Amino acid sequence: MELVILLAMNGLFWGLIVALIALGLSIIFGLLDIINVAHGDFFMVGAVLAWTIIQHVDNFWLAFFIVPLVGLLLGAVVERIVMRPIENSASLSIVAAFGLSLIIQESVRATFGATPKRILDPIGVTVPFFDTSYDVYRFVAAFISVVAIGAFFLFLHKTKFGTWMRAVRQNREMAVAMGVPSNIVFMVTFGLGTGLAMLGGVVAAPITSVEFRLGLDVLPICFIAVIIGGLGNLPGTAAAAVLLCFMEGVVTSFTEPTTARIVSLVLMSVVLLLRPEGIFAERKR
Repeated sequence: MELVILLAMNGLFWGLIVALIALGLSIIFGLLDIINVAHGDFFMVGAVLAWTIIQHVDNFWLAFFIVPLVGLLLGAVVERIVMRPIENSASLSIVAAFGLSLIIQESVRATFGATPKRILDPIGVTVPFFDTSYDVYRFVAAFISVVAIGAFFLFLHKTKFGTWMRAVRQNREMAVAMGVPSNIVFMVTFGLGTGLAMLGGVVAAPITSVEFRLGLDVLPICFIAVIIGGLGNLPGTAAAAVLLCFMEGVVTSFTEPTTARIVSLVLMSVVLLLRPEGIFAERKR
């Protein structure tokens, strides 16, 4: 029973981090109609940059301020140079994103190296939990993720730019006719999604190993969360990510992690068959 509770807590906390990453993937798809298969690699870059900052200034917390800003700028540049020329072609955007993923992975491997590295727990404090010790940083990581998700939704619903984003998502032609600068909205949206992914990389870095293939592990669960939560449904995506990781944590206590991921894939398939709009989306009348 203790193992079930421990792995369920790990799944819950990891789910909050995944929700942060999946939200970035969801806003890019919902607003730009781009299936960004390179999104997991931006998550990996965030973790690598956090490790790099620690090597130079020995301050993990500084990465929380630097890496998201780098992600915002990097995403804006990628949208402007790579995605915008082919924004009207879904197939070309997938190919471009896949090529970008390979470029990022190989660039990181050439500079960072292929050997996985670890970031030490920046807090270094544990609390007794049944017969073992539990890292306090996991609670901190979950808290940071919740604050970041809350700040994102506040930005989306309480700022003028967030209103522009929602207007373009609802009706692009009408929003442009009303004077919304759609090109700027697209560029900032891609940058914001990239920034969320890279922030997730910083938060996750002390929990997992840092390597150039790190994004390959998190991308599938993000896509599953987006599909189950509903394409473009941001609250549904966040809720689905938390529920999926919690479920995988519980299942892992009884079987192997591979089987837990298979359960998630089966759940996604069932949702696609029975409720293709997502379990958290409202049914169309």
